[in-house]
Amino acid sequence: MSPSPADRLPAALRRHGLVAILRARTPGAPLLDVVRTLVDAGVAIIEITVPTPGSLEAVRAAAAQYGDRVLIGTGTVTTPAQVRATAEAGGAFVVSPHTDPELIRAARDAGLGALPGAFTPTEILAAHRAGATAVKLFPATGLGPGYVADVRAPLPDIPLVPTGGVGTREIPAYRAAGAVAVGVGSPLVGDALAGGSLAALGERAAEFVRLAAEGAAA
Repeated sequence: MSPSPADRLPAALRRHGLVAILRARTPGAPLLDVVRTLVDAGVAIIEITVPTPGSLEAVRAAAAQYGDRVLIGTGTVTTPAQVRATAEAGGAFVVSPHTDPELIRAARDAGLGALPGAFTPTEILAAHRAGATAVKLFPATGLGPGYVADVRAPLPDIPLVPTGGVGTREIPAYRAAGAVAVGVGSPLVGDALAGGSLAALGERAAEFVRLAAEGAAA
């Protein structure tokens, strides 16, 4: 039996080192066009936040169309109902801005990976002990790679995914500090969700993919 998408997530994080985050508050460019551009550029893990208009429909369509090439999940997940909706749409994982053991448990029960948000060592360890696939270090803006290295010194076995304020200049340093991957939204996506150039998105994505892969964990 081939591994489930959730089972593939830990290795995908280590191998690719990049989670692309699609987030919009108002309807814009078709989400699937943006997803297709990212997939064609080599992005292997994509998070579509739940508040983004059409998010679950896009997860369902993308999972059906690109399921063998990319892992699709939802972000800004705050309720068990959203976890269940992600599973029903064929998603592989859920991402939260916070640590809630109930959400992590719901994700595991649904066969999904879980990336809860945490900020302090106490929160990071609590998320890990609750069963997180990896811990989203959020908001990473203002913390920097040094914080990742400091946290990993006493907690080396917890995979961290810094998210927030991560651009091309920060990726190598975060990976060198031991981050299993980075989560990137607007520095990568730019204005693509508002109708901006998909060609430009593809060029940015290829650069992000290259930089993240160069720092891939062994």
